Amino acid sequence: MTAPKPTPIPKPKPPAGGPNPAVLAAQATHPVKVPVVDEVTDEQVAAAAKFGSVEGDVVVVTVGADKVEVGPAQGEEPIAPYAREYYKLEASVERFHARLSGAELSPKDIDDSLTSLSASLDEPTVVGDIVALRDRFATVKEEATATRERIKAERDAARAEALAEREKIVAQAEAIAAKDESQVHWKNDTAELRALLDTWKEAQRSQARIPKDTERALWKRFTTARSGFEKARKHHFAQLDKENASVAGRKEDLVAQAERLAESTDWDRTARAFKDLMGEWKRAGRGRRSVDDALWKRFQTAQDAFFDARRAAADQEDEALAGNVEGKEAAVVEAEQILPIKDLDAAKQALRVAQDKFEAAGRVPRADVTRLSKRIGVVEKAVRDAEEAAWNDHNPELEARASGALAQLEAAIADLEKDLEKAEASGDKRKIKQAQEALDARRAWLEQIKGVVS
Repeated sequence: MTAPKPTPIPKPKPPAGGPNPAVLAAQATHPVKVPVVDEVTDEQVAAAAKFGSVEGDVVVVTVGADKVEVGPAQGEEPIAPYAREYYKLEASVERFHARLSGAELSPKDIDDSLTSLSASLDEPTVVGDIVALRDRFATVKEEATATRERIKAERDAARAEALAEREKIVAQAEAIAAKDESQVHWKNDTAELRALLDTWKEAQRSQARIPKDTERALWKRFTTARSGFEKARKHHFAQLDKENASVAGRKEDLVAQAERLAESTDWDRTARAFKDLMGEWKRAGRGRRSVDDALWKRFQTAQDAFFDARRAAADQEDEALAGNVEGKEAAVVEAEQILPIKDLDAAKQALRVAQDKFEAAGRVPRADVTRLSKRIGVVEKAVRDAEEAAWNDHNPELEARASGALAQLEAAIADLEKDLEKAEASGDKRKIKQAQEALDARRAWLEQIKGVVS
């Protein structure tokens, strides 16, 4: 017969979703001390052997009031190998206990270890104080059960948090994809979707694992949102390219027209044409910025060339007309001598002579046109005002209307004077006040009309 084999302890598996970083950091600072059985002393063997005996060709161990067969009796010291295995089993219990404070055990690892150790203690193949080791294991088992429940609760919470994070990522992606196109900022929203994809990948690496079917369903929603957004983005920019091409074509035509007009010397008509072209340019809309800028530069160059030429021609013309200023100025001074008007007929005659000289003097430079026209305009207005005043002074129709109004007012005043007398007799202050105010108003109108008639 062979010596008993040591009790196997299941190797721990890494927890789903990866170890807790906080626990790993704590282990790096304060590593778990795992009991290791290097060599069992003769004294330990002797202490354990007290619980064993040889009966016939087998070794038995005393467990309370019972004796349990542990294996065949071999060699000169048949109990010693079983006694040494006892300390290995004891070390397995303590090693399992030490690992409970670490992060490397999963709930399944704990269950597997408890099952294995329970079997080794329920049907021992070692010699030693089995009762004491069972009591110790019972304490360890109770702690292991609590640890398993804690780890399970932590992992459930981590999974719930990971699931909530994935739901949040998907919801944000779907919200972006569901935007009305008028609300989409293509550059920012595209960057945000890429960032959400990176966040998803990071969650896969660092967070607890979630059920595969749930993850697949969420991933499908996420990719559907991204695909829908990308499809809308491609359509938007394809349409934008089409619109930009249309705008560019229209503006290219406007630039060609402007370049043809740039050499025109029909100053007034061409200036109006450029104004119309500018209106059409604005109505054409905005295209791709780089193309728009290049076309605008050409349009502006043509426009500037025309207006620079027109300005040069106007300057040359002003120089030629400068000699007419003196004659025009003399005509204005002659007209200003009319003021103030004393004899209207003489003033009108003198103004006509001045106006004829003003026109005969010819055109003057642009800078002098407004100044001189304004000065002679003041004299012209004064003559018109004098004519109107003279007409109003002898207007029969106006005088007839004023005489009629005068008679009506005089009758109304007589009636109001009687009303005032009655009010004063009654002592009613309100009626006195109303009658007096009405009478005062009519008397004031009467004075104005007398001024017109007189």
